[in-house]
Amino acid sequence: MTTPKINTISRGGARFYVSPETGAKAPGVTSILGMLPKPFLQHWAAKVVATYAIENLGDLVGIALRGDQAGAIDYLKGAPRRDTAKAAETGSAVHDLFEKMAKGEPVGRVHPEYRVFLDHFEEFLKEFSPEFVFLEETVWSETWDYAGSFDAYAIIDGEKVFLDWKTTRSGVHPEVALQLAAYRFADYIIRPDGSRVPQPPSTGGGVLHVRPEGWSFVPVKADEATFEVFKVLRQVFDWDRITKETVVGSPINRVPGSGLTVKRTAAPRRAAA
Repeated sequence: MTTPKINTISRGGARFYVSPETGAKAPGVTSILGMLPKPFLQHWAAKVVATYAIENLGDLVGIALRGDQAGAIDYLKGAPRRDTAKAAETGSAVHDLFEKMAKGEPVGRVHPEYRVFLDHFEEFLKEFSPEFVFLEETVWSETWDYAGSFDAYAIIDGEKVFLDWKTTRSGVHPEVALQLAAYRFADYIIRPDGSRVPQPPSTGGGVLHVRPEGWSFVPVKADEATFEVFKVLRQVFDWDRITKETVVGSPINRVPGSGLTVKRTAAPRRAAA
């Protein structure tokens, strides 16, 4: 997970970048991608809960024997959140180490759990010899009103590409093409002091997927057509947060008291991405 260098705020479960130059706020790329349907999450959560129950059966039995049924249920319900938090912690730590290695800086003492990730990253550096131009920067689009933080922009085999580091178990998903296309077609790079760097030219994108058991460098089609899909999601983001609240009016029954009274329940907000 890339930690933005530009200040961000969370509103309604979405991340917004705050321009150090103007104070303007723009939704983050990953929050916009949150508009995509993710039916696999239901199956993933069920598997995590079942696995956690088997691996922690003794604790669950103990809680149940104390008569705390609600506590046992909450213990299981929290399994997906704990699993995600652990993965995010690993991802953030490894991203920071990758940045230091890409800059040629010493990484210092490394947690044994992360050492294998660094070994694989070193193999990537030796095999592809990337020439890093930008690392851990933020792009901004005034044209389409969004911002996002990318891991790297480099020249590899003569190609100028935006790169994303992934450490997830599930692999490289198609929506990363939308993510990289958003980075490619932004207006400029913005720095924490408010200065701007012209958007660098690029020919595509790529993902370095690193796991303890190995690594893969995967090319990604992040072209204009892919960016058109991202722009649709940007519109859906506004629909979900703003427009949908304005399209259904109040009943206009002419007989007083004949209209139905329906209490609307707010949809749950996604966690900030």
